[in-house]
Amino acid sequence: MLEFTLALRVKNGVFTLQMRHYGLTKQNDKKHPTRTPFDKSNLIYESHFLTPNEKIEILNYLSTLFPIWENRFSQQHLQETGEDQRSLLRPVYWLGNWQFACLNYYHPPKGIYNRCVLAERYPPVLQKLVDEIERKVRQNFDERDIPKRWHLNTCLINYYGDREENGKWVDTARVGEHKDFEPGPVGSISFGERALFQFVRSHGKNKQSEVVLQQWLEDSSLQIFGGEKFKNQLFHRVQRVESSNKIFENLNTTKFRTRRINFTFRYVPTDHIARLATFPMELFSEVRGYVQELARHSDYWRNELESTLIKLENARTK
Repeated sequence: MLEFTLALRVKNGVFTLQMRHYGLTKQNDKKHPTRTPFDKSNLIYESHFLTPNEKIEILNYLSTLFPIWENRFSQQHLQETGEDQRSLLRPVYWLGNWQFACLNYYHPPKGIYNRCVLAERYPPVLQKLVDEIERKVRQNFDERDIPKRWHLNTCLINYYGDREENGKWVDTARVGEHKDFEPGPVGSISFGERALFQFVRSHGKNKQSEVVLQQWLEDSSLQIFGGEKFKNQLFHRVQRVESSNKIFENLNTTKFRTRRINFTFRYVPTDHIARLATFPMELFSEVRGYVQELARHSDYWRNELESTLIKLENARTK
């Protein structure tokens, strides 16, 4: 038996998770563990997951990355729908595999191919942390909620803060309600200002969502969630990020002041990840500008771009 403690604050019918030590309580039959609220419903939160040295090492690594601004829609989508193009609210960077927004992300069961481009590997410090997160999941989550061959092989790095627009700084530090469609549990590591993270029950686009549980994600913290309730039934969102004039320095972001950084780790089945050179020409054309921007600072993306262009030239001259 592993001990489990949970501190909840209830206000206006909303549960706020303030601190959590993970653990399981099992029946005598080890194959049929007992499910208890917030414990085996697959939610873990550790407020001091990172050591100071790990934090320094990761921040140094971030200073070598050049995140990019992406547009949400493809040109084909705009032509078909007549919608207006819009930029994402923040610069991003992906590791493991890159899900370009204009290709509409990974979305089973239909949106699984030509969505995830093989990308740079995790640096050693991140791989070590991912291995630890995976161990926590396998030790504490119900095995029925962990897909076969599950491992956290894709990472989205989100930069939260203020964007310069027309000479003014605009706070864009939020994420609207959504679901992560990649199968299995999700891990999240936070840096900087704390963020108000909410699980919500949606009642439709024109109706206010119901907040089921909310928690503050602190600097150096770890959050893991999965299972039917938190992955499939509920949506989640970052409602806001606190601002106390803490700004990250030495980040290669343009017209943006970063006060929070989040690493979100997910799982994409290996056979749904492809090299850039294998993507159809029309999809490569949609992301070519982004890849060229990445290639200016990344040997990996420079090589991927060169290989893709050589393949296209060979196909053209046949």
